[in-house]
Amino acid sequence: MKKVTGIGGIFFKCKDPNKVMEWYKTHLGLDTTPYGVSFEWRENDDTTKQDSTKTHTIQWSAFEEKTTYFEPSTKDFMINYRVENLEKLMEELKKGGVAILDEIQTYDYGKFLHIIDLEGNKIELWEPM
Repeated sequence: MKKVTGIGGIFFKCKDPNKVMEWYKTHLGLDTTPYGVSFEWRENDDTTKQDSTKTHTIQWSAFEEKTTYFEPSTKDFMINYRVENLEKLMEELKKGGVAILDEIQTYDYGKFLHIIDLEGNKIELWEPM
């Protein structure tokens, strides 16, 4: 079973997210929105067929320095990993003794689950719809 299929997003804390996003827009050309930036990339299922691509995104977002979204981690960042079959993966993680922070949450853009790694980093697992 495939587990992680890619990076879904990179999230980090900062003193002033609006100023940080403006800085990245001005100096590095990121097309920022209030949610950050979505970088689009394509994956070829069959490299012999030009029309067999899937479109994916990687989200880049700045969060308020005092956000509680990354808790219980004390780190200033969180990585979102794109996964396949989140329900099955959650079962395997439970069997492996991984700290699971919540139940699977489902939205129109995917399913989410949060875990903690052995260094105390909060990880967001995302299965796109």
